[in-house]
Amino acid sequence: MKKRFARGIFLFVGVAVCSALPGPARAADVDSPLPGYKLVWSDEFDYEGLPDPAKWGYEEGYVRNNEAQFYTRARKENSRVENGVLVIEARKEHFQKPTARAGRRDNVSATPSADYAEYTAASLITLGRASWQFGRIEVRAKLPQGKGVWPAIWMLGDNIRKIGWPACGEIDIMEFVGHTPNKVHATVHYRKDGQHKSSGGALTVTEPWADFHVYAVEWTPERMDFFFDQQKYHSVDVKTADNQGQNPFRQRQYLLINFALGGSWGGKIDDSVLPQKYLIDYVRVYQKHDAQP
Repeated sequence: MKKRFARGIFLFVGVAVCSALPGPARAADVDSPLPGYKLVWSDEFDYEGLPDPAKWGYEEGYVRNNEAQFYTRARKENSRVENGVLVIEARKEHFQKPTARAGRRDNVSATPSADYAEYTAASLITLGRASWQFGRIEVRAKLPQGKGVWPAIWMLGDNIRKIGWPACGEIDIMEFVGHTPNKVHATVHYRKDGQHKSSGGALTVTEPWADFHVYAVEWTPERMDFFFDQQKYHSVDVKTADNQGQNPFRQRQYLLINFALGGSWGGKIDDSVLPQKYLIDYVRVYQKHDAQP
């Protein structure tokens, strides 16, 4: 399942030749895909049980975009590591919310009087554990499929709680929505002159959900380049987000990997496709040798 890349073969604009390791990759086994870069953080998911709490936290509840799922915290039905992969599972179920069990109401919910959710999933985050300024962030993943699914790999400024969104910046390394099943998307969001701005690109790919693929951003002080496997399909000049001497893409960002259902972009959910699994083979962050981890 795990892949390693030989230094000097996988180049910034080149073609990769990769070979499967006989077992789960360790950090020491992984060569950098870019000359002058080193691996500074990873999760190879070579263990069993809940995601490593030293690396991952959770969002909980109804969080954004009018999505249908209730994000659960440390619940194996929705997020677990097994057989060398992280499994994020979206389920159609009658789930009693923790706030209800504690005798409280969930005031964030789209249905604040309800003690139960009808869909569950998970959103894993590195906030408070790890964040980065520049580097190559890559995730090898197998997407779910079906109408209503909305998995994502993305980043937010770790100052979001101080300055809010979109001023903190957002880097969407991968988004996929089931109602357009042959496209993957990369987008950045930011604030400029008091307004929300964005720059996005999409790549048409035959059945991207049918196998594992590498989703990556190569982020430097000058550019953000987005990749599907070895194909670069969207680029953004960092200076585009310059705003009165500030730029969120020259600040630290943390990572999120989530599986949403429905909402403002996910659209109508086909309950018959559920449950669906979003599989993550590994997460790796590389930076230049002289960069801060």
